[in-house]
Parts: sequence; C-alpha cells; structure tokens
Amino acid sequence: MVLTEEQKAEIAVNRAHYEKLKAAGQGAAPRALPELTKKDGAPVAADKVIAREKIPGGWYWHGRIARGETLRLFNADGRSSASVVAWNAQDVSERINHADSVKVQWSAALRKGRLILSDMGKVVFSIVEDSSGAHDALVGGSTAASNAKKYGGDFRNTRDNFILAAGKLGFSRADIPQPVSFFAPVDVDPQGRFVWNEAKRAKGDFVDLRAEMDLLVAISNCPHPLDPAPEYAPGPLELTRFRIPVAADDFCRSGSAESIRAFENNAAALA
Repeated sequence: MVLTEEQKAEIAVNRAHYEKLKAAGQGAAPRALPELTKKDGAPVAADKVIAREKIPGGWYWHGRIARGETLRLFNADGRSSASVVAWNAQDVSERINHADSVKVQWSAALRKGRLILSDMGKVVFSIVEDSSGAHDALVGGSTAASNAKKYGGDFRNTRDNFILAAGKLGFSRADIPQPVSFFAPVDVDPQGRFVWNEAKRAKGDFVDLRAEMDLLVAISNCPHPLDPAPEYAPGPLELTRFRIPVAADDFCRSGSAESIRAFENNAAALA
C-alpha cells in the first residue's frame, strides 16, 4: 500500500503525540536494556532443574508454573515459534495481555529485560534471559483459516491447540487471550507493515520466562502466520523448568518506572 501525503502527515502527528506521552509517562529515562544472552551464557545446573519436556512440531503443552520458577523455551533446530498464553492460577479472570505489555513499556519489542503483563497491571513473566530478541507481541497465532490459505491442507494450528489446552485447564474459548510468540522475528517497516526477518531466527536460541505469579500456561508450537516457509514443518520445542534465586540487581524489577510500578502491583496483591 502506498501512503498518501495526507496519511503520512497524520502518521507524523500521531507519532509526535505518542513521543510526548511517552516522555511524560516515563519521567526519567529508563535504564538501557541488557545485552542479549550468549547461547552458552546461561547454563542451568542439573540440581536446579524441576522438569524437562518436549513439544513436537504442531503440538502444544499446558501446565502449572509456580511463582519464582523459570521456563526456558529452546528452539532446538531453528524452525519453531512458541505462542504462549497464561492465566493467574489464583484468580483465573486475570490473564496475559499483549496490548498492555506493549503500551505500558512503550515498545512492541519483547526481549531480555522486558516484562509480559496481565490485564490487571501485574507482571506475569519477566524475560530474564534471551539469546534471540526476535519475538512477536502484535500478530498472534495461526488459525485453521490461515493454515488452509498458506498450506492448502488440514494442519494443526495455534488457535485450535489453545482451545484444547484451555479445555483441559477448565477454560472456555472466551477465556483464551491473544498470545505472545517467541522465535517469531516480526518487524514493522516505516510504512507500518509487518515484515518477517528470518535472519533473526536461529538454531539453538532460547528465552527464559520467570513466573511472577502462580500461573496456568499453554504453549503452542505451530508455524507463525507470517512465516514465509512454504512447507508446514515446525521443529521440536524443548522446555526446561527450573528455579534459581533472583539477583539483587535484577534488571526486570528495576529497569524502568513502569516495571517498578508493575512489581508494586504484584506485591500489593500478595500482601
């Protein structure tokens, strides 16, 4: 789509308004985000591991994650995209909210140091380690219709996987929030269009999600709807649950005024 001069002017006005709101909301400049994790930079000691599991390509996983546990998603052969949804296990009306995660942090770029927030302003996950930095908080997961259009056959998709997982967790279709997707290198070009950047997705990448409340979690390992690969061939996704102490200088808890306020909301709920 080619933008008219009038549309370009409107975008510029909206952008200026956004930057003004961002400056007012942040007050002081946030700390710079940490560097991405090296692929061999965050080994997990065997005695810290709670469980290891594998999600075959096209399938899903569901389970309970306790507050303080970390879930490592490992993209074994570079062909996986992990779509994630989660609910507060203590109050299942509270769930992951991709839009608030973007708005509150003034960025759609999920990566090490960022948070995934709930629809009640609390922290669901902290992204504590991340070798990829190529994740999607905007597009969402695949559906039967998107798969049929792309592949021309009946293949497993993220929406149906979440319906199955939600049913096993006691939820209905209406309870399923929009997911965030890891190892999904979606960029936004200057015209506001979504662009897939395959060069950012690599074999052996991983991301660590620390649960900041007791959670019910569902993960779908299906191709992202923007993945341009013509064949339906998602690779396996490896999951490792472990628990390690939170560092005193943990960036996720103090990197910005927004993250501090979100963790204060968590603390108030636990008090």
